[in-house]
Amino acid sequence: MVRKKLPKKEIAAAAGCILLAVATLTFYVWHQAAVIQIGFQTSRLEERRAGLEEEIKKLETDKAALLAPVRVDRIAREELGLVEPQPEQLIYEDTRPANSHE
Repeated sequence: MVRKKLPKKEIAAAAGCILLAVATLTFYVWHQAAVIQIGFQTSRLEERRAGLEEEIKKLETDKAALLAPVRVDRIAREELGLVEPQPEQLIYEDTRPANSHE
């Protein structure tokens, strides 16, 4: 059997095509892996955001309970010893503009 020798240009063209195909497949696989990784990251971040939103709601509820007027009044009276002012201790200030004395 006699083998016909292939010209260098044909060998180079075939090698180039094979290299291009391998590069394209490598890029495709890398791209798919990157998309999957980004999907996982997105999912984790969405879960974290949902957890933070729940924590914010809990903290807002705690804040409202701590700032409740009944609680503040109880602490002021029992822990700080504050009392209602006597009528003679009240000072009223005129808040009308200076040019509107009626």
